[in-house]
Formats: sequence, C-alpha cells, structure tokens
Amino acid sequence: MNYNRILQEILDIGVLLKQSGAENFRTEDSLYRMCEAYGFVRSDVHVIPSNIQATIETKDGEIYTQIRHIRKTGFDFNRLDHLNHLCRIVCQTTPSEKELKQMRLAILSEKPQRLLVTTIAALLGGGNFTIFFGGGVLDAILGGALGCIIALGGHYLSKKEDNVFIYNFILAAICQFLILLIVPLYPGSHSESVTVGIVMLLISALTTTNGIRDMLQRDFLAGIQNIFSSILGSAGIACGIAITMMILNGQDRSTSLITSFPLQLGSCTIGCIGFAILFHVRGKALFYNGIGAFFTWVIYALLYYRMHVSGFFSTLLAACFVAAFAYVMARVNKMPSTIFLTATVMPLIPGSNLYYMMYAVTRSDSAMLRSETITLLQTCLAIALGFLVFDAVMRYTTDIHKSSIFAK
Repeated sequence: MNYNRILQEILDIGVLLKQSGAENFRTEDSLYRMCEAYGFVRSDVHVIPSNIQATIETKDGEIYTQIRHIRKTGFDFNRLDHLNHLCRIVCQTTPSEKELKQMRLAILSEKPQRLLVTTIAALLGGGNFTIFFGGGVLDAILGGALGCIIALGGHYLSKKEDNVFIYNFILAAICQFLILLIVPLYPGSHSESVTVGIVMLLISALTTTNGIRDMLQRDFLAGIQNIFSSILGSAGIACGIAITMMILNGQDRSTSLITSFPLQLGSCTIGCIGFAILFHVRGKALFYNGIGAFFTWVIYALLYYRMHVSGFFSTLLAACFVAAFAYVMARVNKMPSTIFLTATVMPLIPGSNLYYMMYAVTRSDSAMLRSETITLLQTCLAIALGFLVFDAVMRYTTDIHKSSIFAK
C-alpha cells in the first residue's frame, strides 16, 4: 500500500470537507479517524480555514508530510453528508488508494444544485427576513426579488471574484441602489427593513460565532481568521450600502422586529428553510431545519420578550437548544450535525448588528459603533457558549456512563 498516496487522498477529502462547510474541529476529527484506520503509528493533523497540514508515521518508520491550501469555502451540505458517509466507509473498510480516489471523485462529480432552486431559496430567505425585520407585503416582495438578484448575480460573480469584500460590495451596492429607487414610489414601505432582510443573505455573522467558538477551544489562529473574514465581508456590505446611500441620500437606521409573534415565527421558519436550501440541504432534513428554527425563536422570544430574561442568557439558552436539536437529528438521520445546526441557529445570528457595526464605521458614528459592537460580541459569545455548554454536558455524561459500565 502506498501510504503517501493514501495521505494525499485523505487530505483531499479534508479539503472537500472544509469547502462544503465542515467546522475545523470536525474536519480534524475525521482526518484523525481515517489516519488511525489505516494503522499509522502516529498522525498529527492541523486544520485552519485556509490550510490543512498532516504528518504521519508508518509501521515501517517512514514519515510523510503533506500540506493543502484551501482557497475558497462555502456551504454544500448535500456534499458534506456524502463526504461524512465516505469517512465512515474509509474507517470501516480502509480501501486502497485507487478505490479511495474513485469514491472521492464520484462525490466531486455529483450534479450541483440547480440555479433555479438556489434562486427560489434566496427569494424565500430575503422576503421572509424582510418581514421578520418589520417589513410589509410590498417590502417582502421587493426583498424576495432582490434575493433573486443576489442569487443570480452571485452565481456569475463568484466565477470571477474570490475577494469577499469586493463580492459583497458589488451585490450590496446594486441591491441598495434598487431599494432607494423603488421604495419611494410606494408610501408606507420600509427601505431599512428590506436592506437588513437582504443583508442576511450576504452577512457572515455565523463565521464570527464560529471564530469565537474556536478561540474558546484554544484554536486561536482559526478563530482570528474566521472573525476577520467575517468583518471583511461585512465591511464590503456596509461600504456598498453606505456609498449608495450617500449618493442617493438614503435612509437612516430605524429597523425593528415585527410585533406580531405568529408572524415572527412564520417568517423566520420559512426564511430559515430558504437558507437551508441555499446551503444545499435536501429531503426531510429541510423539514427538520424548519422545526428547529421555529422552536429556537419560540424559546428566545418567550425568554426575552415575555419573561424579560437578558438578551445574553436568552440567546445562550436558545443556542443550547440548537446544539441539542442538531445532536439528536444527526443521530436519528445519521447525518453531520452541521446540517441541522447552521440554518436552525439563523434566527439568533446578529446579522443586523454586524452590518450596523460596519455601517457606523463608514458614517463615523462612534456611539452606534460602540453599541452595535457590544451587542454583536455578546450575542456571538452567547451562541458559542451555548454550543460549548451542550458539548461539555454530553461529553461529561458520556464519560460518566462509560465509567458506570466499566464499574459493573
């Protein structure tokens, strides 16, 4: 068996995992398990958002080191599910390097999600989050239409542009230009609600949350890279919108959530299903994502609005539910928990805060900058802590259960 080629295929699978949306620690865990399955005496794996490194030592004392650079990442949870299944097969059967390559290429050659499906998903996400942030029917129609523009424009722009700042800048500027031209024609419309609704399609606050989560797990390099990547993307959105508003004398900040609780639940549930489709989730997992998003907002809204619990603890407890829900769904459906985690947590993601933080920078508004930055960090920290608290509880209870079995 050619161990160098085996390591090459394992790292190529790791690159696909990262490009499909797998977290750093999950990618590391998958690579370690595959290395152990092939009987390497020692394996050292290190994963960050832009790089994978691995060194192995064989039974014959040979040492191999390989490095992969990850140029671009995204979300393709259908591929992630298939890669997760491939990792299980590798650990159970340890195929040859030729068989491993064939299975990897088979996954890589699968047909991508159709552009029409992506466009419909963006329509659902943009339109419903416009309602969620206080928009009316006409606002939702405009938000949905702009979501379609983001899906179509982003599809073609991504082929030429890898810089997230420029990518977000162009799409945000085009959308804001259309908002400021169309909204004044319809009295009673809310341009700011449409703006924040479509911002949710571009914003990368989940990356900020993952960055804080990485740092709490002492993976500082990956955490810093995730956080700054999120800030860079937000800066592109804020600059695109701010420059357009300066030129056309656009709206000021005045968004708020809709007051109707049932409408909040309906809009965020459908919107999160739209996001799940954008992340290439398929089949019954879409239905489960909608259920998860529904109850996530129920928990947060009841705690924050009805019981007047602080925003930090309301978010933390709702995030604990998200982690528990994803854990259960992953085991029931034998799929990666990330598939149920990402869209379900969207109602808690402070996308508007991240946008307004960068918007305050472009407008030199120190008071808004301070307020939004504090809220953003508190919310992201609460989500990250909620995930970590559940992980810790599961780890300790599992250890206790194992200890009791051995004691018997």
